[in-house]
Amino acid sequence: MILIKPSLELFGTFFMSKKNIGIQGIKGSYHHIVANEYYGNKIDIDEFLTFEMMSSQLAEGKSDASIMAIENSIAGSIIPNYALIDEYNLSIVGECYLKISHNLLALENQSIDDIKEVHSHPMALLQCRDFFKKYPKIKLVEATDTALSAKEIYTNNVKGRAAIASILASDLYSLDILAKNIQTIKNNETRFVILERSTVNSKSKFNKASIKFELDHKRGSLATILNVMSDCKMNLTKIQSIPKIETPWRYSFFVDITFGSVDDYFKVKSIIEIMAKDFKVLGEYNNSKND
Repeated sequence: MILIKPSLELFGTFFMSKKNIGIQGIKGSYHHIVANEYYGNKIDIDEFLTFEMMSSQLAEGKSDASIMAIENSIAGSIIPNYALIDEYNLSIVGECYLKISHNLLALENQSIDDIKEVHSHPMALLQCRDFFKKYPKIKLVEATDTALSAKEIYTNNVKGRAAIASILASDLYSLDILAKNIQTIKNNETRFVILERSTVNSKSKFNKASIKFELDHKRGSLATILNVMSDCKMNLTKIQSIPKIETPWRYSFFVDITFGSVDDYFKVKSIIEIMAKDFKVLGEYNNSKND
C-alpha cells in the first residue's frame, strides 16, 4: 500500500481561513448586506461603531477589507468618509449600489397598534417620517445603528418597541416584519465602496477611478483640469470638494471618473499629476453602475 502524504500547502489551501470584513454597525446592517453581496456569505464580520475605528483597524492589518458607505441618493455625500480614505491611505477596490429598504420590525405576536416607540438611526427615521405621520402616538427615538436597534429588542425581549432595519436583521434577530418598505422615497439607493490596504490595482482591466488632488486658489484652475478630463474622454461621475482646515481657502478635490479606454485614463492621470498638487489615486476598479 502506498500512502500519499498531503503537502502543507495543499492542506492550507483546503482549509483557507475566511476573510475578515470590517463594517460600520453590526450584523444585519446594510453594510453587512453589501459585504455578503460582494464577498459571498463565507466571511467573518468585524463590527465597528464608527467609520474611523473601522478605517484604523483596516490600516493596521486587523481586517482584510472594509465596506464604507460613501453617498446616498437622497442625503448626498458622506463627506467625512472621503477624508478617512485619504488619511488612512486606503484603496478603493470596488463599489456596490444597494437599494435601501426600511422595514418596521418587532417581537412576534404584536401589531403596529401595540408599538409605543420606534428606535433606529437618525437617517432611517428621517427617511420614514411620512409613514409615522399616520401613527402620531409612536415616539421616534434616535439610535446609533439600525441593526443594533433590532438586536436590542431581541436580546432584551422588549415588547411595545419596534426598530427600522433590514430584512436581514429580522432574520438574524427573529423579529416579525410589521411593515415593509416604509421609506418615503422608494428609490433610495446608497453607494458603498470596498476598501483594502493595498494601493496596487490587481485587475488587468478597469473602467473607473477615484482620484484626489489640490489646486491653487486662483481663477480657472479647476476648469482647466475639467477641460483636460473632457479632452481625454473621461466621464466625470462625482466631484466633491473638502476644505483643508490647516490651510484656509485651499481645497482638496475628490473625483470619480469612468472611461472606455485605460490608455485615455493613464494619459489624463499623467497630465493631472503635473498640473495639480498632492495628486493621489484612491482606487482603480470596475464601474458597477452602467448609466
